[in-house]
Amino acid sequence: MHPSVLLIFGTSHVGKSTLAAGMGTALGWKVLSTDQLARHPGRPWPEVKPAVADFYESLSDESIYWFLQVHHENLWPRIQHLIAAESASRRGLVFEGSALRPEFIASLEGQALVPIGLHASADFLQRRIKTESRYNELDHRMRSLVDKFITRSLHDNQNIVSAAQKLGLSLVNIEDRDKLGQLPNDLKELLSR
Repeated sequence: MHPSVLLIFGTSHVGKSTLAAGMGTALGWKVLSTDQLARHPGRPWPEVKPAVADFYESLSDESIYWFLQVHHENLWPRIQHLIAAESASRRGLVFEGSALRPEFIASLEGQALVPIGLHASADFLQRRIKTESRYNELDHRMRSLVDKFITRSLHDNQNIVSAAQKLGLSLVNIEDRDKLGQLPNDLKELLSR
């Protein structure tokens, strides 16, 4: 079956949106993000909404990650429906987001799709998030919120990599510039077969 859906999964700040936009342009396919379906509290920057600040300040790191997992589980039926509809339509879809969990993707059998996971080391992700959030310019309270987001993202990255490896899903370390640079060409070739 000729693939018509590209799924790009990974935690926050691994470059899913950038890769998806590039692949959508290269293939002439529609691009969709799981963030467009429903958004978990998200990043506590550049301006933090009171509800987002309350979420990060009032919960333990374990609770924050648990809520993220529940959010992804709740989104999965809708995501699964969209993937099935786009796969059947054969129009072409690049679908990205952290709600595309390896364990859910592995359950999709017989559909025309190609999953690819992006990941990075804890140090790389922490530096990237601190740079984007302008961490060094933040006050103590805001740094604390970003620190909780970093903890959540690092935990998520570790779990995604572990699950993808266990399930035999493709992973690309975004720190490997050669492999990352070749990835769009490899995916385009794979999807055109």
